Amino acid sequence: MLNAVKEVVESLGIPSDAVKTVGCTGLCYLDPWLELKAPGMPAALYGNVKPAEVEGILKKYFIENDVSGAYAISERTGKAKGEGNVPTLSELDAWKLQVRYVSRNCGVINPESIEDYIAYGGYRGLDRTLRMSPEEVIEEVKKSGLRGRGGAGFPTWLKWRICRNQPSKEKYVIVNADEGDPGAFMNRLLAESDPHRVLEGLIIAGYAVGATKGFIFVRAEKPLMAERLQKAVEEARSHGILGRNILGRGFDFDVEVILSAGAFVCGEETALIAAIEGRATPRQRPPYPAVVGLWGKPTVINNVETLAHVATLMAEGWESFTAYGTKESKGTKMFCVTGAVKRTGAYEVPIGTTLRTLVERIAGGVKEGRKLKAVQIGGPSGGCVPAHLLDTPIDYESLRDAGAIMGSGGIVVMDDAACMVDVARYFTSFIVAESCGKCFPCRIGTKILYDTLTRITEGKGTLEDLEILESVGKVVKDASLCALGGTAPNPVLSTLRHFRDEYLAHIIDKKCPAGVCTKLLKYRINLDKCIGCGTCAKHCPVGAISRDEKSGKYVIDQEKCVKCGTCVTICPVNAVVKEV
Repeated sequence: MLNAVKEVVESLGIPSDAVKTVGCTGLCYLDPWLELKAPGMPAALYGNVKPAEVEGILKKYFIENDVSGAYAISERTGKAKGEGNVPTLSELDAWKLQVRYVSRNCGVINPESIEDYIAYGGYRGLDRTLRMSPEEVIEEVKKSGLRGRGGAGFPTWLKWRICRNQPSKEKYVIVNADEGDPGAFMNRLLAESDPHRVLEGLIIAGYAVGATKGFIFVRAEKPLMAERLQKAVEEARSHGILGRNILGRGFDFDVEVILSAGAFVCGEETALIAAIEGRATPRQRPPYPAVVGLWGKPTVINNVETLAHVATLMAEGWESFTAYGTKESKGTKMFCVTGAVKRTGAYEVPIGTTLRTLVERIAGGVKEGRKLKAVQIGGPSGGCVPAHLLDTPIDYESLRDAGAIMGSGGIVVMDDAACMVDVARYFTSFIVAESCGKCFPCRIGTKILYDTLTRITEGKGTLEDLEILESVGKVVKDASLCALGGTAPNPVLSTLRHFRDEYLAHIIDKKCPAGVCTKLLKYRINLDKCIGCGTCAKHCPVGAISRDEKSGKYVIDQEKCVKCGTCVTICPVNAVVKEV
């Protein structure tokens, strides 16, 4: 689309430097997004733009002064046609209910321009930091109440102080930009759209703990993220913001971008450290990385969002951060909402915002004709919160009480077409595949959970299997080596807690209420609709469909049927019925 915009701009005689590339706003349901601004006209935002539509949109806006057809405008000026029928951005729930504290530059600045970042207030936090002592910086972060945005919510200041107090002269700080949760892209959005904010937070952390070297650990499957972070490092170095005597304040610090091999376990801090050293396997804690970390030296690891918050609150002051959130959890948090919702995207809201506000008001809820069943929060090892608990505040303690975790902020929404037993099986399969295998509770326990869930979804489960799921789940949770294993049973335990009736239906009635588990379905041909064409029989992979000689219609042999559903999709008259 960018090429199409440049071609049309050239044909209209508009200077080529009038085209500005920016990062993602997080409103994924509107991508690709095009924003136009002319003197005296309101900025107009167009969503889901196709290359073929660009010329018409630009001519209508710049030549006819017409904004009708825009998704939203910045304001109503009375100077543009169609203004009255287009909402302003601030009127959209997906925008007005957010608090864009750390994501303020996303979709606004050119992420590959340090000048743009500085023009929008970038590196003010670093400048202020270097006028303070390291202890004063740690105290500022303590006053903010910032907790780690990557998992359990450990106080950021405390991790920094522990590292600061170690006698070693050699220390390291690391950005965890691995972000391997399926459907989660908050860190990717921040790093791709505002990379200098992440880098600034890393430099501040390095100064606070007394480190002279930092690393940005990026998942290799995200090349644009790595590319923009690397460019930010190079730009900062050329401007005297990295290297020796930063900003003339006597602080030496440099950064290296490291590409991850892609193992999910690298999101766990000890495995991440081991990956930089050579092999990605977690180790027992204590000692914690802040005491014994990379190459045996004190090391602080914070994720992308945590350090982006550091840069912002150090520029604005801790009071600006504590204006949002709850008593125990201050500030804002970014969440990726995916699954069965109308408006998928990455949204930033104050901690303490309810799941209902985020899922139903901001993300638009589920599609018409469906009912929301559950929200899975916290990544593949998060828990499933049922619809009747949607008024749960999104904070660490409330989510824990509901059987879930905040994790890095991934949220998958499920409607009534989802089978919660199958959901638990799906997420458990991911954990089984990604387990490093170092400790047997995770290596063996998650496989037992997966196999048991598979038996249940195939109609072979027993009531004893529920006891197996609960007992093994608790062992895996309590005895696993790292946080991956410790949270792995959450999808199983939370669905057992909130959706036990679905498990019982699979086990006792041998039925899947949602009609998802194929082994529990029955396919039947409605003879009143069947026209005897034989299409179903020709495409059945196991020859389970045959012609009835008397009627000339076709029937399915239930003993041979493998429940593949081919007959349903291939029948030209919709004569095949799927029975739950």
